Amino acid sequence: MTTLGIGLLTVLGKLPYPLVARFGEALGSLLYRIPSSRRRVVQANLRLAFPDKSDAQIEELSRQSFRSVFRSFAERGIFWTGSEAQMRRWVQIDDQADLVALDGTPHILVTLHLAGVEAGAIRLTIHLRDHVGRSGASLYTKQKNDLFDAFLKKARGRFGAQMIARNDSARNVLRCLKQGQAMQLIADMDFGERDSEFVPFFGVQALTLTSVSRLARVTGAKVVPIYTEQLPDYQGYVLHILPAWDNYPGESVTEDTRRMNAFFEDCIRPRIAEYYWVHKRFKHRPPGEPDIY
Repeated sequence: MTTLGIGLLTVLGKLPYPLVARFGEALGSLLYRIPSSRRRVVQANLRLAFPDKSDAQIEELSRQSFRSVFRSFAERGIFWTGSEAQMRRWVQIDDQADLVALDGTPHILVTLHLAGVEAGAIRLTIHLRDHVGRSGASLYTKQKNDLFDAFLKKARGRFGAQMIARNDSARNVLRCLKQGQAMQLIADMDFGERDSEFVPFFGVQALTLTSVSRLARVTGAKVVPIYTEQLPDYQGYVLHILPAWDNYPGESVTEDTRRMNAFFEDCIRPRIAEYYWVHKRFKHRPPGEPDIY
């Protein structure tokens, strides 16, 4: 099944992008009609994050979220197996941070799970290679299936990025930052209590990684917020690289983490359905609070 899945992604990578995107959306619409635990997760997340929205609005956002997520899954055929020319064609760069000037200075590029996260992350490695001569590094979550893990690592690093497994990352991450390389971190998921704190996310206490603040404190790294915007009419994406945060790290790790979540909220509000609500973002609850899933 893994081989078949990789084969399907490779085939999708050979097809026109608008066709692949439409296929993914159609698949998402179809799967949303089938009752599933993931559909319940999406609905639970949206109800908690947006209590002012009606049942009809939550239902529509949930359906659109499925369409967006499965579109992004289908598009990975292009972004994981496609050519460099395809990446340049379908992902534009808006570099407001001037990454060239930051080269040689430790810097962390922090982002979140919007629909274009894979497209932006891989396109960034090409941008870095073009302008600073090295493609940076990125953390990834090691997959349980060894065949798929090897495929994923190769796909994400094929333009020169160093892929570092999240579970054994500390020494390699510190080495990369001290060398002045760009380090990509996706920091919006609930990975459990280790190196995490409960801070608000859309007004709800959410267990959130504190690694961005802690790494910045240890290494003196600049923190550069980035996000990938989906363009209308199947025109692809724009990776926005925003100016490094001033006065970061701040007074405390907790306040830094609150600031990061506030940035994520700002990215999500104009495009709610593009966020990965399929993740159990509120999986762990503060003592005394019930499980929402």
